[in-house]
Amino acid sequence: MIQLLAPTHWKDYELIDCGDFEKLERFGNVILIRPEPQAVWKKTLSEQEWKKTANITFRGRSATSGEWVKKNPATPDRWHVEYKNNEVAIKLRLGLTSFKHVGVFPEQAVNWDFISSSIKKFKTPQPKVLNLFAYTGAASLIANAAGAETTHVDSIKQVVTWANENQELSGLKNTRWMVEDALKFVKKELKRGKKYNGIILDPPAYGHGPNGEKWKLEDHIQEMMQDVVQLLDEKEHFLILNTYSLGFSSVIVENLIRTSYPNVKNLETGELYLQATAGIKLPLGVFGKFCNV
Repeated sequence: MIQLLAPTHWKDYELIDCGDFEKLERFGNVILIRPEPQAVWKKTLSEQEWKKTANITFRGRSATSGEWVKKNPATPDRWHVEYKNNEVAIKLRLGLTSFKHVGVFPEQAVNWDFISSSIKKFKTPQPKVLNLFAYTGAASLIANAAGAETTHVDSIKQVVTWANENQELSGLKNTRWMVEDALKFVKKELKRGKKYNGIILDPPAYGHGPNGEKWKLEDHIQEMMQDVVQLLDEKEHFLILNTYSLGFSSVIVENLIRTSYPNVKNLETGELYLQATAGIKLPLGVFGKFCNV
């Protein structure tokens, strides 16, 4: 069965409405309007309600740049939010980046809950978790807070520095930070004979390693999956593969996991979405995950 999953208990985040290629959302007390290519339907709330509600609007100039327009110039460029579930709590520093992102993908909270609950089920005293394409580190910090020895890999130095800020803000320590191409790192770990109890992959459609290595999801994901499953501890493990690419379905993700890891048990696949207060659902990627304890 294909699942449809949305975060249910994040008090510091709310999708208010979406439509006409935009979304209106609240992070803490800051309300933003940002572009959203998936929102091909019309808005539920009126244009006036959107303008009245929003503190900051992103206006795109090109495919990779734009500007944030503030209603009140005193609204800060950076602020903090908290995420809590039944097992852990973390704090994240958000910020207005040069292209529409603020430092977190809220739909991923579904996967964070799976990470912390899986780690808590393990009998291994300090399970090892590997987070690939790890961005600003929310999933890494969830794993760390749940008691795992966590390795965080991203090819962009600035986002790894941001992730470290989030670690300090969350009162955590000892995450292993790696600024490296994810596929190269996995191959090195295989050669070293390393094993992990948990592996998280949230690959982009396109990307570059620190030395200009090219990543294209459909060209490289099969090789990555074939390699990464060999790093899983045989007894206790979990894996999450999350993709945000308009051409990828959860059936593709299921096929990738089953062909790379034929002995998979407890596989769940589906789609992540955000539930708008105005009533509409915003789809934001597909996942495949399994846990074996």
